[in-house]
Amino acid sequence: MSVIAQQMLTGLTRPALQQIGNHRLQPAAAAAFFLMQQAAAAEGINITIASSYRDFATQLRIWQGKLSGQRPVFDLNAQLIDLSQLDDRTKLYAILHFSALPGTSRHHWGTDFDVFDSAAISSDYQLQLTPAEYTADGPFHRLDSWLGKHAARFGFFRPYRQYLGGVAVEPWHLSYWPQAKHYQSALTKEQVLFACKNADLFPQDLLKTEIDEIMRRYVFNICEGTNE
Repeated sequence: MSVIAQQMLTGLTRPALQQIGNHRLQPAAAAAFFLMQQAAAAEGINITIASSYRDFATQLRIWQGKLSGQRPVFDLNAQLIDLSQLDDRTKLYAILHFSALPGTSRHHWGTDFDVFDSAAISSDYQLQLTPAEYTADGPFHRLDSWLGKHAARFGFFRPYRQYLGGVAVEPWHLSYWPQAKHYQSALTKEQVLFACKNADLFPQDLLKTEIDEIMRRYVFNICEGTNE
């Protein structure tokens, strides 16, 4: 794999992307998304993208915001965590439950994106992207059920549809399996460490010590395939 392709995996360079409103996806993923969106629309569901491609710098800003206290960090019970009371290693894993380490985010590939049903809410609704919004009492329950039945037909799966001991449940996160499976298998810990070496995150010795655990629990530990 070329250096450019390796850097694309970690968000340092951008793949060729197709614009979808304010969002961007790889062309094949975009084409599949439009077909899926049309099928859902026939049942009154408007699948809308909340977040799509993110480069390394964007993911880094998310992490820096959480480390500085400008962005909230929650535990698996949706309780706010005070990072100032934690050591660096504990901070690292606290953030990893909901935010990928820069260089490891699936959003770097242009194959993954977050969705909600804009037909189910008012124009002034404050989108949270929390699991509660996708449960039986939430506004996006119909979308959640529809995706479970139909997303695989269009090549999509939800890598975090269940909690497996790594990333928290994200029923809104879709991945285009025909492409994402190749990027996932090509990503290595060496590429991630290279991407992070000049980032203002954690001490490099901590990342080097923890990188195997990070890759095992938070990168490769997903609900694989397109079957819901």
